[in-house]
Amino acid sequence: MSDLGDWFRSIPLITRYWFAGSIAVPLIGKLGLVSPVYLFLWPDAFLNRFQIWRPITATFFFPVGPGTGFLYLVNLYFLYQYSSRLETGAFDGRPADYMFMLLFNWICIVITGLAMDMQLLMIPLIMSVLYVWAQLNRDMIVSFWFGTRFKACYLPWVILGFNYIIGGSVINELIGNLVGHLYFFLMFKYPMDLGGRNFLSTPQFLYRWLPNRRGGVSGFGVPPASMRRAAEDQQGGGRHNWGQGFRLGDQ
Repeated sequence: MSDLGDWFRSIPLITRYWFAGSIAVPLIGKLGLVSPVYLFLWPDAFLNRFQIWRPITATFFFPVGPGTGFLYLVNLYFLYQYSSRLETGAFDGRPADYMFMLLFNWICIVITGLAMDMQLLMIPLIMSVLYVWAQLNRDMIVSFWFGTRFKACYLPWVILGFNYIIGGSVINELIGNLVGHLYFFLMFKYPMDLGGRNFLSTPQFLYRWLPNRRGGVSGFGVPPASMRRAAEDQQGGGRHNWGQGFRLGDQ
């Protein structure tokens, strides 16, 4: 048990709470401590009966049973694996920025869920995080089942097909990928590759709640590959103008 506890405490902070909630809430529903009907996202109950907890519980809840248990475990693994990698990789030392990414993706998924009558939000949020990781590491070679190897940028679509085969819904995975793409485009692609303005910035209250561990306002430091190539092609010395640039936390 001490080994299990040590492993759990080694999980990055935000991923740890998300992972724990994704185990605790389905377990509560499975044991009947709370009826699962109160854990789904139902637009009528949320909007007309003011059951405001439903978007939160629908994010953590999954109806675990003989036909869904494997799908649940696979996506729980994806949550642990790729959320941990993002939190300790691109967002290392910046928990507020990572929390903002989760909140932005979650809000987009809740709005979509209400519009499309999606009752469970766990898989879309996991897929949105996986998509962001895949885009930030798009040229990395990843391994999947049976030794298949391909670039990370294709991973969200491979997993979409994989989840569908084992009983998932293409809609859930597709919504997650689209929301992840929206965040990646607004936060990284548009301001850094295309020189546009920053539409997204982490609210200051998140920095007060989850301060940077490296001090100051920090950015990602390394521009996208396309901009690095442009800088390398430029001759005659001098500094390359990256356009507006990108600094996490700028208002």
